[in-house]
Amino acid sequence: MKILVVDDEPAIVDLINLNLQLEGFESISCNNGFDAIKIAKSQNPDLILLDIMMPGLDGFQVCKALQKLNIPIILLTARNSIKDKLCGLELGADDYITKPFDNRELIARIKTVLRRVNKYSSKDESSIAAGPISINLIERKVHIDEREVFLTPKEYDLLLLFIENQRKVFSRENILESVWGYEYMGDSRTVDMHIQRLRRKLGDYSVFIKTVFSIGYKFEVNYEA
Repeated sequence: MKILVVDDEPAIVDLINLNLQLEGFESISCNNGFDAIKIAKSQNPDLILLDIMMPGLDGFQVCKALQKLNIPIILLTARNSIKDKLCGLELGADDYITKPFDNRELIARIKTVLRRVNKYSSKDESSIAAGPISINLIERKVHIDEREVFLTPKEYDLLLLFIENQRKVFSRENILESVWGYEYMGDSRTVDMHIQRLRRKLGDYSVFIKTVFSIGYKFEVNYEA
């Protein structure tokens, strides 16, 4: 699998590339956000390791620019504030790791994200549907009334979780564990924000996502307001 490493510190890039290659990954790299966007669009990597603090375009801006490409992103940064984590996750990043990091942890995080992204591709079924909403599991594309709707990776994973578990009630903690895939040490309000954005993209069918008072959410196909 091909991984794009974006960081303006050459020593960090060299170390990450070495560890990726030892694990059998193909790595490509650049040192700024503008090149990151160009390479992501032209080479379609399987995952991007993206530094936040870079001159020119920072990692948050790059993350936002690449949302429609649906490429998993792990943010790398020396900052460890909850605000930064929430900002990155709300822009569609799949994980967040703070510098300095252990190389074994980085590789483990990469493998976890890749497994989560591809965990449905081995199924015989190539698609799943709920009412007017259909998901192509191989291409990770969503159509509503046969019109493609662009979701961030997290919005896609959230919708898939709901559709595969219709009428099941999820707490916010359940959703964080299932969609983010690791122990999330921040504010569970990020779930509410992703739900709000997903509802907006579902349009008239936002009513399928039900709020369960004092517990969390569930997904049920009906047309009641």
